[in-house]
Amino acid sequence: MIAFAASGSATPSAVPLRFSLRAAVRVAMPVLVALLAGAGAARAADRIVIALPKGSSVVTTKVGYTCDKVKNVAATYINAPPTALATIAFDHEFVVMANVLAGSGAKYAGDRFVWWTKGNSASLYDLTKGENAPPIATCTQD
Repeated sequence: MIAFAASGSATPSAVPLRFSLRAAVRVAMPVLVALLAGAGAARAADRIVIALPKGSSVVTTKVGYTCDKVKNVAATYINAPPTALATIAFDHEFVVMANVLAGSGAKYAGDRFVWWTKGNSASLYDLTKGENAPPIATCTQD
């Protein structure tokens, strides 16, 4: 579970933000450091908390997708400007992703996967298959 610590009660519209992969890495690095720092702990953490600037608020949206080549994908979009994250779960995978630059739609990258949504459709790519490889799954929002 990913939680944002924020003050304020205003709820912005759930519009995915786009930023470069380099910016995504800068955003994700403190999370990675926090995870590695706790790696030696006796119990595993089931939560990540990211502090946000005062006045920021978070919009979380859960969406299910029916896909052609993988079991259904459960996506959670977490928007807390200027940060936009997504988690996806499918088959035996759980991936935390950061929003990255896209020509159209909303594009998220995490681990070896890219999740690219456009309207009610989404495509899942495995970067180990090659940069120009077709998606490993094409999905439609439930």
